[in-house]
Amino acid sequence: MSERLLCPSLMCADFGHLYENVKALDEAGTDIFHCDIMDGTFVPNITMGISDVKAVKTATSKPVDCHLMIENPSTKVDWFIDAGADIIYIHPETERFVARTLTHIRQRGVKAGLAIDPDTSLATVEEMLPFCDYVMVMTVNPGFAGQKFIPSTKDKIRRLVQMKNQYGFKIMIDGACSPEVISELSGMGADGFVLGTSALFGKGRPYKELMEELR
Repeated sequence: MSERLLCPSLMCADFGHLYENVKALDEAGTDIFHCDIMDGTFVPNITMGISDVKAVKTATSKPVDCHLMIENPSTKVDWFIDAGADIIYIHPETERFVARTLTHIRQRGVKAGLAIDPDTSLATVEEMLPFCDYVMVMTVNPGFAGQKFIPSTKDKIRRLVQMKNQYGFKIMIDGACSPEVISELSGMGADGFVLGTSALFGKGRPYKELMEELR
């Protein structure tokens, strides 16, 4: 994998041609494919599901992550592991026993991730960080594409950069990852970025050309 991980959000892809989109993104240099799983309860939207994850896996050998924006993920993580997910993110607000669920994900041979919302304090999740392979900072409120970057999340990223070597996780950024945001947060120490409409989709240009510019 490259030094900075580029992770297209397939929620923004053309689902009428999902297989072709994934193939094109793979050839363009994708590091990780990002699948947003929303239940309409934790967030006010419903997006991808198990069948979509399976379909993505048929089109690529690259890692696929599942960002579970759902209630009680401990009852469902095995569904997505069995569908082929390589990384699974959960939100601490949705799970009673977070460390146990993260440990279970790892025991199944999958990387475990924690997604931290803009209004979630690091003080409330620090004890969970030793169980994480990835920590994904939400720089928008979860649920919809096309939102504006929330500047106050930069302080959270700075503090996580100071912690990541201690706990051994990578820092991922999800939300309004424009080329300017990617440049700034890379310089701060972020390891990867979820790419949506701010940098990759709906630009009327080839994915490969855009991905090379983002590199």
